[in-house]
Amino acid sequence: MKIIQNNKQVISYLFWGVMTTLINIVVFMLLQKLTSWNYNINNSIAWIASVIFAYVTNRKWVFHSKSSSINEYLKEFISFSFGRFASFIMEEIILWVFITALGLNAGIAKVVGQVVVIVFNYFWSKLAVFKNKKDC
Repeated sequence: MKIIQNNKQVISYLFWGVMTTLINIVVFMLLQKLTSWNYNINNSIAWIASVIFAYVTNRKWVFHSKSSSINEYLKEFISFSFGRFASFIMEEIILWVFITALGLNAGIAKVVGQVVVIVFNYFWSKLAVFKNKKDC
């Protein structure tokens, strides 16, 4: 029990991260299957859907943000979005390497990209976005 209590934030982040990742992968794979759009377009749409979900869940249930002014809220959202955009670029590069350069399966490439993104996003959120917030 003490291990769970001491790592509550990480466990919460992993839970919501898995939910965010599932949204991202499901939207991506559905678009891959149902459209003839380029994988970059499908990944962009999946990314937008998952970032909106991630911001809400990270803010409320992972880092318990207490932003009280519009300036604090805006600063937090911009920083969160910037970090997510950086990880989006990382993922685009990973997808290009795996799919275009190496000719591998898009689903496998997507999962590998998501692992990299999850790790980066946690540290960005913890150290840059919600850094002044009390860890829970």
